[in-house]
Amino acid sequence: MRRTLYGKLAVFLLVLFALIGSSYVLLTVFTTKRHIQEVNQQLNRGLAAHLVSENILMEDGRINEVALEDVFHMLMVINPNIELYLLGPEGDILAFSAPPGTVERERVSLEPLRRFLSGSSVLPILGDDPRGRTRRKIFSVAPIAAAGEDSTVGGYLYIVLASEEYDSAVAMLGQSYILRLSLGIAAGGLLFALLGGLVGFRVLTRRLRALSVSMDDFRRQRLRGGHGAEGRGTGGAGDEIDELARSFEEMARRIDEQMQELEEKDTLRRELVANVSHDLRTPLATLHGYLETLSLKEATLPPAERAEYLAAAIRHSERLGRLIDELFELAKMDAGETRPQAERFSMAELVQDVVQEFQLRAAERSVRLEADFGVDFPFVEADIGMMERVLENLVENALRHTPAQGRVTVRLISDGQRLHVEVEDTGCGIPAEVLPRIFERFYKVRADGSTTPGSGLGLAISKRILELHGCPIEARSTPGQGTIFAFGLPVVAMSNAP
Repeated sequence: MRRTLYGKLAVFLLVLFALIGSSYVLLTVFTTKRHIQEVNQQLNRGLAAHLVSENILMEDGRINEVALEDVFHMLMVINPNIELYLLGPEGDILAFSAPPGTVERERVSLEPLRRFLSGSSVLPILGDDPRGRTRRKIFSVAPIAAAGEDSTVGGYLYIVLASEEYDSAVAMLGQSYILRLSLGIAAGGLLFALLGGLVGFRVLTRRLRALSVSMDDFRRQRLRGGHGAEGRGTGGAGDEIDELARSFEEMARRIDEQMQELEEKDTLRRELVANVSHDLRTPLATLHGYLETLSLKEATLPPAERAEYLAAAIRHSERLGRLIDELFELAKMDAGETRPQAERFSMAELVQDVVQEFQLRAAERSVRLEADFGVDFPFVEADIGMMERVLENLVENALRHTPAQGRVTVRLISDGQRLHVEVEDTGCGIPAEVLPRIFERFYKVRADGSTTPGSGLGLAISKRILELHGCPIEARSTPGQGTIFAFGLPVVAMSNAP
């Protein structure tokens, strides 16, 4: 139990209350003792002076044995807790009422006596106890004048007001009902406070125990599924414990989501490896087949057939090279090694160049490729090489999916803040359930489910390039009518253009 937070708090509270209780007892005993000394000394302040004025204790510098014996006897009967000492002018002990053999001192210090007689010091004032070498007691003292000389001190009547019965705190505690009562009340109050504190700690740590159980369940389940933290927090603002519970719930949910994302990415990675292996193996196997055929039948193949084999091998070699280049380019962008080098340029001129580049290929497919934009379009600021690659990928993808007699249009639209670029085709379109996946790597399936030529990396590269520019790309499609790919770039005022 001591290893738990509640156990540690309970031990700490117990030790704290024990220290407080001990300190209170010691302080109470000390202050009570000082108070009793002060009251006792104040009440008996004039006792010695009264006895000196009423009795002749010294005559002609000698002790009046009869008078002194009468005083000793009277006081011992009236109050046995006091002791009388007759001192000389230098504090020497001349006579005493204590039992024989109990007095250990021969002299009493006069400094406390003078402070007492001056009346300027705060009580209690402690003087030497003749019955102990180190003990000090409260007292009453009065000077005894020398014979015939009122101003000359012939000795002192020194009265110790508290005997050995008051030397120990236990004895004082046994003699003081008020002190015992106050200590009992204090002990009861401390015990009640201790029990209340333990109950309070038990209640306050209940939520921490529940949170600890949730965390332990979460750990045991290896960060999978229901982690057991749901519903532990509170709906309101709460205190630090509620905030900790909510933070743990949020952390647990995020870890679950990240684990799911990692599983999905791992699945995609496996699919990517399989697709890359397939796309690399196909042209490589074909290339190997043509070269092997040329190697085995070189002497028997006619020149025309040999040239056809060589052309096919070169074609598959170029396809393999393009695929490797695209994979390398995409890997560099994912690793952050490729950064856009922004510059101001005319998007209209770039679109015109790309459309001109693909005109021959569009004509071979009997597809009409055209640019649709007006004049005086604003400049944009981006990496012109990357934007050219995006346009080439989108136009090439549109031509690949547009049948003969179809049309591909590259359109520019400005709203004053952004220049919107659209690549529209009149192809077969993309079904709604397939549309979210078209930007995935190696995803290259027709609307009817058949495969299409190409690596399946063009749209993924275009999306990644636009992400590096902070520009999303969207696709809108109507099956049987066509597809539109669109993105927008911030415009730069013509006056600021180079």
